[in-house]
Amino acid sequence: MTKQTTYPEPTVEDIRDLTAFRHDLHRHPELSGEEQETARRVCAKLEPTRPDRILTGLGGHGVAAIYDSGKPGPTVLFRAELDALPIRELGSVPYRSTFDGKAHLCGHDGHMAILLGFGRVLSRARPSRGRVVLMFQPAEENGTGAAAVVSDPAYADIRPDWAFSLHNVPEIDFGVARLGPGPANCASRGIRIRLTGSTAHASRPGDGRSPMHALSELMPAMEASGGNAPLGPDFTMVTITHAAMGAPSYGVAPGEATVFAALRTYADDGMQGLVARVEALAKEAAARHGLGCDIGYDDIFLACTNDAQATAHLAAGVVGAGLVHDLQLQPSVGSEDFGRFGLDGAKSAMVYIGAGPDRPSVHTPKYDFRDDLIPIGIRIFSETLSDVLQSH
Repeated sequence: MTKQTTYPEPTVEDIRDLTAFRHDLHRHPELSGEEQETARRVCAKLEPTRPDRILTGLGGHGVAAIYDSGKPGPTVLFRAELDALPIRELGSVPYRSTFDGKAHLCGHDGHMAILLGFGRVLSRARPSRGRVVLMFQPAEENGTGAAAVVSDPAYADIRPDWAFSLHNVPEIDFGVARLGPGPANCASRGIRIRLTGSTAHASRPGDGRSPMHALSELMPAMEASGGNAPLGPDFTMVTITHAAMGAPSYGVAPGEATVFAALRTYADDGMQGLVARVEALAKEAAARHGLGCDIGYDDIFLACTNDAQATAHLAAGVVGAGLVHDLQLQPSVGSEDFGRFGLDGAKSAMVYIGAGPDRPSVHTPKYDFRDDLIPIGIRIFSETLSDVLQSH
């Protein structure tokens, strides 16, 4: 077996250009399912890397670049995300979002830059065997993207044997990577509860059926139903994320209310019980106050699990990139849809790379991806691929 040669480092000019492109993506964020222009920009950056094929429109606006050695071997997929968040950016960076209420506040702009940089590496040193797929996935933030990609008929032709991804984490020290086999991300889903009564004149509230008391009782009861178990197999959490009642008026007593909450469990098998508890609370509160109750679900994320063999390859990539490897003993409470690639048959793993605890957390208004993670991420992927191919 011919040993895979070490992949070249990205050049200083590569990193300068990728950083500028990351900043441009940051200025022009697009939300889940709306990433058409982001996908177009990614395709334009991929073309000079001479992939054998570029697939577009995967699961929505997904893009996949395929680098084929022409020799038998595994198909190895590396993923980045295309979408931004519906949050107003409050940071002071000169490349801040130009769209009020939309911003790359999770680092997907940086993840795209890393994957594009890896494409430049592959343009200079094709894999010695098999194929590499660079997957720019849509709609990660609402949990629909990975499922849509793997169910797309075009995906069957590039279905991977191995799948890898990374995510930046400000809470981890810079230069440290957190990775371990087993549970990697908790399961979560969003619940929508609509309470319906009837309006009345504000001077005669008794003529209607207001949801005010039901809503004020339901929200703390829902949060309490999450319990306070530490992160472990019995962990559950309920977070109220949105509530609205009536119209912005002084003359009308409300007749309708809506509450959104995020439900989290350590694993998928715990979600059914939590859902049942929260639904029961909502229906009991509605019945107690003579209200109608409608319940729906969005943003459904299954728990993610790192395959042991894939984790070993990714750990070799982390060490090869010169990072400290910190063993991940518990899953991230935050959810991810990357696990869908593993459920579809690939041996998959995700690593968290530290951005430093002095940085704002992801999903906060002043968060910004740390640009010096770009060359680190490229090297992790290069070294991971090298280790996979050496084992085949």
